[in-house]
Amino acid sequence: MIENEKYCIDVINQSQAVREALLSLEGVILEHHLQTCVVKQMKGGGRSKAIKEILSVYKVSGKNGIR
Repeated sequence: MIENEKYCIDVINQSQAVREALLSLEGVILEHHLQTCVVKQMKGGGRSKAIKEILSVYKVSGKNGIR
């Protein structure tokens, strides 16, 4: 879009749409991970690993004040 000299606001709007789509996708992937992989880890004795992985996702996203 930039190479084609599209209107700046159109580029920003498109960028925001892509960001929202990625956030939505991350939510779907995380939900699936919690319902499958985390359950399997918890049952198999990998509780500590599962907790660390989930906390690392929240740390990276900056959610809940965890840093």
